[in-house]
Amino acid sequence: MDLPLSHVSRVCAAEFAHSTTYLNTAGAGVLPKASVAAVRELAEAAGAGLPAGAGDFGVVEQVRAAFARLVSTDPRRVAIGSSVAVHVGLIAASLPAGAEVLVPERDFASVMNPFVLRGDLKVRFAPLESLAEAVRPDTALVALSAVQSADGRSADLAAVRTATTAHRARMLVDATQAAGWLPFDASPYEYTVTGGYKWLLGGRGASYLTVSEEAQPGLTPLHAGWVAAESKWDAVYGPMRQLAGDARRFDESAAFLPYHAAEPSLALLERVGIDAVHAHDTALAARYREGLARLGHEPVPGDAPIVSVPGLAHRQPDLAAAGIHTSARDGALRASFHLYNTEADVDRLLNALAG
Repeated sequence: MDLPLSHVSRVCAAEFAHSTTYLNTAGAGVLPKASVAAVRELAEAAGAGLPAGAGDFGVVEQVRAAFARLVSTDPRRVAIGSSVAVHVGLIAASLPAGAEVLVPERDFASVMNPFVLRGDLKVRFAPLESLAEAVRPDTALVALSAVQSADGRSADLAAVRTATTAHRARMLVDATQAAGWLPFDASPYEYTVTGGYKWLLGGRGASYLTVSEEAQPGLTPLHAGWVAAESKWDAVYGPMRQLAGDARRFDESAAFLPYHAAEPSLALLERVGIDAVHAHDTALAARYREGLARLGHEPVPGDAPIVSVPGLAHRQPDLAAAGIHTSARDGALRASFHLYNTEADVDRLLNALAG
């Protein structure tokens, strides 16, 4: 059950131990204390030569199920991996030569480069705001981020889905900057990809691919190892007898440290509730936008907890020196607010910018 907004900061204050004003979740999230403890326990077991140091596949399955719940899909549609680019590369490899891929202009590199670097695909770019209108009868795939990394602009996913359905094109949505704060449903799309180290509060090395049941037969698991088998312990040696019957066939061998971190992180998000996180994060962003207006600054329009202010990128080093961690992207100062942030964090940033 979602916690009331007024309780989010109080509940989460006990879950985190960061000592700075951290406003850069769009770059990387803060690990909860329980996740830090899980990583330390696994690393210490590995260092001591204990069997537990090898990692736990049961934890990986708990993470798969928890991620599926967070994005409202079936765990049988979820594959686990190490990076968004690897997942996108797998999808890029499945397309026939000459296929057209439509991508928003200046979307995140991992969403487009695997298609561009194929060399024999037709990659076309269009403005995010008119992407749905740019879908054509010969478009094979539309690949886009649900929320733009650089400035927090949100895609009209429903409009793009309507257009792709009308033209029988498939759709790939990168939910890395959405899942964890935005109620997101992965089920309408053939493919989604999500990095687990930002709003999902895990470490680098955990990522998630969802593949619809209809799209699974057309996607070849080119990097299949023994974990992609229906019975992985019977597939350690020799040719694989049978691939997994669901999206596990697209699994990479798990990097256990980030997956052990992800289990308590996803559990925390579920306990707080994504609706409550959404309300908390967007309220902080609205407070920041209002303060920027009073200071005479104009951020990129939107209501996401990613707020980008063109022309202020030069302030990022001074803010960092003062213990306020933001980022500089495309000439803009980018701040991002998550469940461990408070109104005091927003006000400290505004006061620093005013000074």
